[in-house]
Amino acid sequence: MNRRMIALLLVAALAMSLCGASVVAAGSSPADSSQTQDQADPSQDERQGDASQEEAPAPDSQEEQPEGGDGLDAEAPVEEEPEPEPDLWELLEDADLTPDPVGSISFVNLGSRLRENNLNLLALEETIATIEVIDYDKMEDEIRKQLNQIADAQWAMVSAGSSIPGYTPTIGEQLALSMSSSVASQSLDQAYDSLRDVFDDIRDGKLQKDNADLVRQLRSAQDQIVMAGESLYIALIEMENNLATAQRSAVTLERTIQEMELRYQLGQISALTLQEVKGNKTTLDSGMQTLNMNIENYKTQLELLIGAEMTGAIQLGALPGVSEQRLAEMDLEADLAAYKEASYDLYDAKKTLEDAEQDFKDARKKYGYDSKKYQYAQAQHTWQSAQYTYNATIQNAEMKFRTLYLQVKDYQQVLGAAQTALACQQDSYAAMQLKYEQGTISKNKLLDAQDEVSAAQDKVASAAVDLFSAYHNYRWAVDYGILN
Repeated sequence: MNRRMIALLLVAALAMSLCGASVVAAGSSPADSSQTQDQADPSQDERQGDASQEEAPAPDSQEEQPEGGDGLDAEAPVEEEPEPEPDLWELLEDADLTPDPVGSISFVNLGSRLRENNLNLLALEETIATIEVIDYDKMEDEIRKQLNQIADAQWAMVSAGSSIPGYTPTIGEQLALSMSSSVASQSLDQAYDSLRDVFDDIRDGKLQKDNADLVRQLRSAQDQIVMAGESLYIALIEMENNLATAQRSAVTLERTIQEMELRYQLGQISALTLQEVKGNKTTLDSGMQTLNMNIENYKTQLELLIGAEMTGAIQLGALPGVSEQRLAEMDLEADLAAYKEASYDLYDAKKTLEDAEQDFKDARKKYGYDSKKYQYAQAQHTWQSAQYTYNATIQNAEMKFRTLYLQVKDYQQVLGAAQTALACQQDSYAAMQLKYEQGTISKNKLLDAQDEVSAAQDKVASAAVDLFSAYHNYRWAVDYGILN
């Protein structure tokens, strides 16, 4: 019996240590109050009579029950642990995804619905199409014709001269004609030079490369919108979990208030103590109202993103799971190399470095490789600064990626510990239920044990969301080069 008590104490200590491990969703949750967690079955009501006494009533003792009974029975009242959700990335490999019912959204369909209905994404897609539809061969031919037309106009101006047979213009007319010819000539020269630059860029492939880089940037912007939508979905799931926890806490606190009122009637507590407990209930109710408002607000934002009717009442499907195989396949160095290759930010940083190098080469030629000239020294320092900036960008990106990798691994072990703690709490509840049936503990003690199971279930749910969120961010970094 002593060893059993020691084991329970160790489990309780472990559960307390896990409280700070989970990531809190956007906004504060009223479930973070100091009140105890609710029982697994929220339909339970407070036992009337002598529940506050130390002596436990026999199971057949007369107790005033709420209508419909107290919901306790000889069989296990604790909810069975749900089956793990299917792996998201396995679902995405299935080309025939099941459409969502009206008024709901599943995580596996979220990305496709964003790409099909989000107006910002569609606008970016049209911009990309505008670039990709360019026929560079035809553009080159058209510019060549325009260059020839400008050259013909310039030659015509030179050939025409400024004299008319049989007429000698005045000095003022000659000056005006000369100025007009000069302005027209300059305008033609500028148009010719501008078109010639574009023509040379096409011949050299520079314009094609610049446009390909622009398309890559726009694709990255699209991916960031999709990732933002998925991150909002995950935050909403965690907020709804927090709301469910708060609602169970409210039922538990209501039971506590009933007990306190009975104890107040028996003269065991003061009116101030009773008022403080009721004040906690008011605070909890207020917090739940705020959380409900935030959930409705963020759901409206999600509906806007996917092009649905903005009601703030869209139903979210459960998050998929992350299989052990997926976690085992994580390879830090290989995945880091894939992230660097896919990242547009790192690619853009590399382009900036190359531009700085070209500027330095041009400056060396301009100043005759004379290091004594201050302009040359300035160009040299600018080039060195660009190298340091690029190296710092690479180092910061690597640091963030490695941190994300370790975060996934940590959340994996946190989830495992939470699941172990839940199993222990369920075993403890089974023992407490047996004691209740034997009449050695009160119903309130059994309800408190149910609260402990519910709290452990909440920790498992929170740890699962944290793990999914971290691994989701990790895959976005590896597959799309976007590091959140």
